[in-house]
Amino acid sequence: MLKFVHSLLALLLHLGYAGPIVLGILDSSFLFLPFGNDLLVVILVSQHPHGLPWYVLAAAAGSTLGVLLLALVARSLGEEGVKKMAGPQRFKKLSDRIHKHGGKAVVLACIAPPPFPFTMVIAAAAALDYSRLRICVLNFIARGVRFALLGLIAIHYGSRILKLAHAPAYRWGMFAFILLCVAGSGLSVYAWLKNVRPGRRA
Repeated sequence: MLKFVHSLLALLLHLGYAGPIVLGILDSSFLFLPFGNDLLVVILVSQHPHGLPWYVLAAAAGSTLGVLLLALVARSLGEEGVKKMAGPQRFKKLSDRIHKHGGKAVVLACIAPPPFPFTMVIAAAAALDYSRLRICVLNFIARGVRFALLGLIAIHYGSRILKLAHAPAYRWGMFAFILLCVAGSGLSVYAWLKNVRPGRRA
């Protein structure tokens, strides 16, 4: 299993600029990958500091594609479908915030780290007919700022980060992290498939 984790990380790194795009789509749609693209951008920029602008653009673009996919599905489900996912009380709170501070809510969701409910905020905004174009633009800008800041940190501490990446503790940490992502992603997909069926209660 540890060899598989190492191979998966090596594949993402080998993809270069495409790596953050692929992981960004997965991370910002229905899967549970907390800090996944953040870590990938940090490692890539540490290895190739000159590629900072392109890694940032790739990660932001991938995230935006994932958000667009999520928004399209949420829009097709409508308010009732997303309400089943979030629960009535939680959906009401999200609805109130989006009606009052739609743009700010989306930007905060894109910048704030887990456990902030990024997926549910985007889904609720789309289901409440908040502009999908605006959601995508705000996500691209907010995520771009986030990845750029992480990239600058990676350049400053690049040698230390690369040294840490070769440590056994890092590999075991990544092993535990990926297991967490697999379990969380499975639960997330199951929840979407279960709660959006007609007649099912969240």
